Amino acid sequence: MWKLLTLSTRIIWEKGLPDLPKLTAAVPAVFTRCQHSETGHGPGPAPVGTGSSHGFTGTTQDVHSPVTGWRPQYLDSHPAHAHNPSSVRKQHFDASQEPRLKWTDHLMPRLIERPNGHKVKPTFSVEELQRRLNLLRTYMITGRIDAVLFTSYHNINYYSDFLYCAFGRTYGLVVTMDKVLSISAAIDGGQPWRRTQIGDNVIYTDWHRDNFYHAVQTELAGRGLMTLGVEFDHMTLDSFTKLNLAVPDMQKIDIGKATMRLRMKKSDEEIALIREGARIADLGGWAFVEGLDEGVPEYELAIHASNTMVREIARTYPHVELMNTWAWIQSGINTDGAHNPVTSRRVRSGDILSLNTFPMISGYYTALERTLFLNHASDAHLALWDINCQVHRRGLELIRPGARCCDIATELNEMYREHGLLQYRSFGYGHSFGSLCHYYGREAELELREDIQTVLEPGMVVSMEPMIMIPEGMPGAGGYREHDILVVTEDGAEDITGFPFGPEYNIITKT
Repeated sequence: MWKLLTLSTRIIWEKGLPDLPKLTAAVPAVFTRCQHSETGHGPGPAPVGTGSSHGFTGTTQDVHSPVTGWRPQYLDSHPAHAHNPSSVRKQHFDASQEPRLKWTDHLMPRLIERPNGHKVKPTFSVEELQRRLNLLRTYMITGRIDAVLFTSYHNINYYSDFLYCAFGRTYGLVVTMDKVLSISAAIDGGQPWRRTQIGDNVIYTDWHRDNFYHAVQTELAGRGLMTLGVEFDHMTLDSFTKLNLAVPDMQKIDIGKATMRLRMKKSDEEIALIREGARIADLGGWAFVEGLDEGVPEYELAIHASNTMVREIARTYPHVELMNTWAWIQSGINTDGAHNPVTSRRVRSGDILSLNTFPMISGYYTALERTLFLNHASDAHLALWDINCQVHRRGLELIRPGARCCDIATELNEMYREHGLLQYRSFGYGHSFGSLCHYYGREAELELREDIQTVLEPGMVVSMEPMIMIPEGMPGAGGYREHDILVVTEDGAEDITGFPFGPEYNIITKT
């Protein structure tokens, strides 16, 4: 299948790169032909419901538009491909029918530069950002990677200090041995340039579809670069196809896992920021306690906690952008999922509560999560809560340099098993911190799970957060979870979370 795609893009490139939407209209034909073949190399049975005995064939009738008569220019130079009389699949979207602009207006270019204003104060020092780039380029040399194209929130933020707002558009950061270039959309004005701390910025406009890939092509094509590192875990099939059309002569190599490993050990500057984030998360927790009372809806408590954290971030870091900080306040049955959204449910006396505060500082995530009760807790709830706190305390002790993630999970599993609660676990025991959020940046190889054999090292930052969920209708029903952030040191770990946990502290009386 990939051989067919590569062949097609090279033929296209020889004749010049035409309109990408028209070319990608043919791509499903190639994939469908392979997917519906027993060997994966030739025509197979038609997809179910096509209304045709042929469906997509992967030949010219799938590309040719019966409405406009449009055919890619390269097909006319290969008449052997033009003889198949099969009809076009009716459901096939013909991108050639999309409106096209004539590119004669110099006031509507495809690419522009907009260095508006002055560079802002960076979150991290330029020396810190250069350190990251140096480690990346060292990896590129050993991996024989000529250039890297980042497209993810976390890596673009990590290497440039620019956190984009996608809103359906694609963003990129190109890194070569001698250049760094961020690629942003015109809708953002000069903000990406102001935030890109090392290197240049180019802006693509909306006046022509796939201008992002035109920017990539302009930067990389024709420079003799042979290999391109991209994030396979972030690129869709559609974007990968368009990238191949833009730079077909560059071999694509996965850089996602390697850069994840480079991010897993934090610098002193990163740890200092994460420490501040933990402090601000605690403030959000105390704001929740302040607002907690019977009859108060979850969303009001979440708003109060979030606003408290945003104000403290703005006070502590007046030069950063304020985005993505949030809180989840869950009560009663809503505590059964760690990521359950806020609702309008009103808190009742005796409710089990889950407090979750997440201050975001320049794309860096920190968190506080605690189990609490309002006014009182039943004996069944207290017994289960105490067991979960025992597991949490032991987990805090196990985090140290040299410990394997899987071994920590295995030992804590045995504690739950002894109490007959192992089947009520919900997820892993902890994860990494850094340039990540609930929609980007998971450092999967630094999670405290049974299938992760990573050895903890000084400079890594992980959480300990055991959770059990007792179903509704059972004694002590609800979700129990405690969460602390620990910095792995040379001889142990430092817990940087200050908010207390357990029944002796978190039965909040408001009568």
